[in-house]
Amino acid sequence: MTDPSASRPLTILLAAPRGFCAGVDRAIQIVEQALLKWGRPVYVRHEIVHNAHVVKRLEDMGAVFVEELEDCPEDRPVIFSAHGVPRSVPAEARRRNMIFVDATCPLVSKVHMEAQRHARNGLHTLLIGHDGHPEVVGTMGQTEPGSMTLIETVADAEAFVPEDPTRLAYVTQTTLSVDDTAGIVAALRRRFPNLAEPRKDDICYATTNRQEAVRAFAARSDLVLVIGAANSSNSVRLVEVAERAGSPSARLIASAEDIDWSWLEGVSVLGLTAGASAPESLVQGVISACRTRFAVSVEDVVTAREDVVFRTPRILETP
Repeated sequence: MTDPSASRPLTILLAAPRGFCAGVDRAIQIVEQALLKWGRPVYVRHEIVHNAHVVKRLEDMGAVFVEELEDCPEDRPVIFSAHGVPRSVPAEARRRNMIFVDATCPLVSKVHMEAQRHARNGLHTLLIGHDGHPEVVGTMGQTEPGSMTLIETVADAEAFVPEDPTRLAYVTQTTLSVDDTAGIVAALRRRFPNLAEPRKDDICYATTNRQEAVRAFAARSDLVLVIGAANSSNSVRLVEVAERAGSPSARLIASAEDIDWSWLEGVSVLGLTAGASAPESLVQGVISACRTRFAVSVEDVVTAREDVVFRTPRILETP
């Protein structure tokens, strides 16, 4: 039954790009192709991406999600999540003669290689990121203990005391806010003029593009809804970007079921986007839910077009 308020107009500003990035799409394809190649069950160490809807669909197909490699039987394939893993994990899988597929996003792998290169060159690496995030755990596990320091804030950058200020480099978690990272990097550059920097910005193209799309409509929106998981770093950053860019209110939701419709009282323009691990079906679900309550018009706000595709590993090729 249609809500009486359905006659009230609501303009939805729909961000583009939004939702799945190439790394997430590749990781999901890896699980799907592994199930086709080896049958069920296929084990996945940690959530393949940070989205419960994606995880549930893959579970229904036969994927089993576990926390550690020790939870996996040796006679079934195991997949490592898109966030990356410490070097010790594939090393242990090889020791156990396990079949494994690394679904680490190639852009995260690039950061891993940078950290390893800095270590070979005798540089101490500063990792700009969030403590405990799987990507940070994986990156810090690429080098020997003590060769990398986590920097979470500008205050951390100001307080860090190196053994040799002339032998430093930095890398970043790929899903951070461009604004937050800029402040930390500026502090590090000021304190350490010899700081070695990434050959290319570590914050991934998809994170940047989704943030730019939100910036384009935030000030026009009475409310911005970001579809994504609470443990999805890039989704949480989108909420912060929307607020900083001028939206009076921004909220993170997992799906249309999480909407408190009182949030939309007095709202005539709704900004809508989705984090890089949120499927498009969730976006359309929010639009459909709005249509049952309002006279909805949708305006696409396009700030970039993405055509990046990452190939899946050769091990998945048949036979």
